[in-house]
Amino acid sequence: MATQDADRIREWPLVREGILERREYQVRLAAAALGEHTLVCLPTGLGKTTVSLLVTARRLAEAGGASLLLAPTKPLVTQHADFYREALEIPDEEIVVFTGEVRPEDRADLWDEARIVVATPQVVENDLVGNRVSLAEVTHCTFDECHRASGDYAYTYIAERYHDDADRPLVTGMSASPGDDEEAILGVCENLGIRNVEVMTEADADVAEYTHETSVEWERVELPETVEAIREAINDVIRERMTRLKELGVTSKTQPDVAEREIQKIQGRVRELMDNDQSEGYEAMSLLAEVRKLRTAVTYVETQSVESFRRYMDRQKEAARSSGASKADQRMVTEPRVREAVRTAEEYDDLHPKFRRARMLLAETLGIQGGERVIVFTESRDTAETLTDFLGEHFATEKFVGQSDTDGSEGMTQTEQAETLDRFRDGEFEVLVSTSVAEEGLDVPEVDLVLFYEPVPTAIRSIQRKGRTGRQTEGKVTVLLAEDTRDEAYFWKARQDEKRMEEQLRGLKDVAGTIETELGTQKSVGAFANDESGDSAATGEGQDRAGDTETEEAATSDAGSGAAAGDDGQAGLAAFAGGSDGDGGGEEPDPETGNEDAVVAEAGLDDEAEGTDESEDGTDERVEVVVDQRELDSAIARDLSTREGVETRLETLEVGDYVLSDRVVVERKTVADFLDTLTGGDRSLFEQVGDAGRHYGRPVVVIEGEGLLGRRNVHPKAIHGALASLAVDFGASVMRTTSEEETADLLEVIAEREQEDGDREVSVHGEKQSRTLTEQQEYVVASIAEVGPVTARSLLAELGSVEAVMTADEDELREAEGVGAVTAERIREVTGSEYEG
Repeated sequence: MATQDADRIREWPLVREGILERREYQVRLAAAALGEHTLVCLPTGLGKTTVSLLVTARRLAEAGGASLLLAPTKPLVTQHADFYREALEIPDEEIVVFTGEVRPEDRADLWDEARIVVATPQVVENDLVGNRVSLAEVTHCTFDECHRASGDYAYTYIAERYHDDADRPLVTGMSASPGDDEEAILGVCENLGIRNVEVMTEADADVAEYTHETSVEWERVELPETVEAIREAINDVIRERMTRLKELGVTSKTQPDVAEREIQKIQGRVRELMDNDQSEGYEAMSLLAEVRKLRTAVTYVETQSVESFRRYMDRQKEAARSSGASKADQRMVTEPRVREAVRTAEEYDDLHPKFRRARMLLAETLGIQGGERVIVFTESRDTAETLTDFLGEHFATEKFVGQSDTDGSEGMTQTEQAETLDRFRDGEFEVLVSTSVAEEGLDVPEVDLVLFYEPVPTAIRSIQRKGRTGRQTEGKVTVLLAEDTRDEAYFWKARQDEKRMEEQLRGLKDVAGTIETELGTQKSVGAFANDESGDSAATGEGQDRAGDTETEEAATSDAGSGAAAGDDGQAGLAAFAGGSDGDGGGEEPDPETGNEDAVVAEAGLDDEAEGTDESEDGTDERVEVVVDQRELDSAIARDLSTREGVETRLETLEVGDYVLSDRVVVERKTVADFLDTLTGGDRSLFEQVGDAGRHYGRPVVVIEGEGLLGRRNVHPKAIHGALASLAVDFGASVMRTTSEEETADLLEVIAEREQEDGDREVSVHGEKQSRTLTEQQEYVVASIAEVGPVTARSLLAELGSVEAVMTADEDELREAEGVGAVTAERIREVTGSEYEG
């Protein structure tokens, strides 16, 4: 900051002098965000993070506690942490980074000592579920790229916990593009507990001086005849499958380029048929799955490259040859017209006309116009790698992709990503080819051209990409469109959505005062900010989470008074969930009505139930549920962790998915998982339940979901036989639930009966039993081409040893029961092919 701004520095304690350029719009936004839970909407590259930093600095100085800054990617987390360390007068060791690369036990210690935590949301979510950290002392929480706060994304859960747990919460959400429409923007506000919206665009006088005009051009390219022929061959198959779907009564459309919303409608109608156990539903679901895959293939060939199409189809072939492959996979790769299209692609020696046009645009920008840097965005990892190789023949080019590995492609580590961006800033190469990972928030240097290899169908992503240019000087964006393809539809949709979102963001300035009514009554945060005139913000006693207060009070009243019956007088879960005399009301178990409590009693889990729901000193107790780390893919652990009477703990369990006492362990399977164990898998359910039975007195198997019978053509007798074996042979209690929420309810009830009524403690024990020689042999053979345990036993019984199976020819393999020509060929390919490492 300049010398004349010394007075202003004192108003923002903890901010180092000389680091931040003074911008009035940032100061005003920070002042507004200090007084209320606020959504800050500011164009890309104009310093949203600085606004959050100013709020954090004042909040820490005046309210104390700690600050939490959440960002969706590891590179963004690292970037924010570096910025905070540079700009704040806080010791570096008190500004800590939380990502999956930091061990959980280390994170717990770091959290207690930190003043500022910068983290990916998934890590904080896991630590909250596992009770490793507490949000009680966090006085400011920033959600960067907050447009992600929808559905099951971790932001939503963390915000709910923050408002519930924090003593003095203050939320700041930041995004250049918070939603495609007003409904989406209000949804983000509701999910984060936000009631104030602050919007600034390039049109605002204070902002305009820091932005420059960005021109947007689009270049149309024509598809070669060969590419069109490949596309039409695939479209013919889609048209045929859509015609069959029309005959089944789930759609009136047959054209291959039907809109995605129609596909979603078809899926809804198909599920209705399946829910009614109509055979047409299962056929339609298989056809729809094939249509989706074929549409993806068309997108690859017409908008990406023939090479990307070839790679995609290679992956589909591998999937179709694996154990448990769906009929849709197998039908698609064996369809003659698809096979012919693949052969045509393999003979085609070009890529896509977009490649040549991209090369020409880069030559104009970097050569003729004397530009220094270009970013090329593409949707596909395959295309990113092919483009990097192609452009690398003419320009210094590097790729920038995510950290996860995909088929045939390795991701980049966090260190590699950071080093790549540093080299790009330093001018060590000219062209960065990136997937979506560089769209959000990363401090990518100013570039002379942003090239969209293909348009993106949402306004949010389009705005994020365009924000990489036009910050310091006039910028240029070029979008490549393949004529008469999905490119054109995506382009126009994004353009219309972007205009609509800009209008609605402007409109939100006028209706910000009504958001409180939209989201429910909330209390004000408190006086922590002084505006430009020195007046304090509105004060209040505290901050409540937006929600249906009336409903919550009614629920609390029922629980507190012991009201456990519904309107019809039938006992509900509360009658069995602690403080019960164990009577159960004399009801018979009724699995159809979901009476989990009667099922629990029938299973014999309550034969030692006694005691009260209070500890000896009269204080309420919370029951503990130990959750396996691998169960975090479901919402069950998150659900349980938000319940007042439940404390969750995360561990990597050797046995089971949930431990509820010293004798009860639960193995949870979705219907799809359960059917997978009957048709082959990495480890059979029976082996898992066997381990559970060896180490816990009461193993429980929960099968979650609907439609157990009739799926995948698994005979009902096979399913009933498996259920009988679990109960009779393994002594497991088998329970059914319809949803994750119902599973969470069941787990809570069992935990309460065991720990409160039965006075049992939670104890994790047991290791997976070492496999016998026979089991090891079956395991090795089962892994060959993923043939599964049943086929493995058949092969060993026929051929006598693992070695014999490995060396047998196809005729010998087919002698084994259940082994056909396709399986035999697959085994020989795996065992006899040269290794290409």
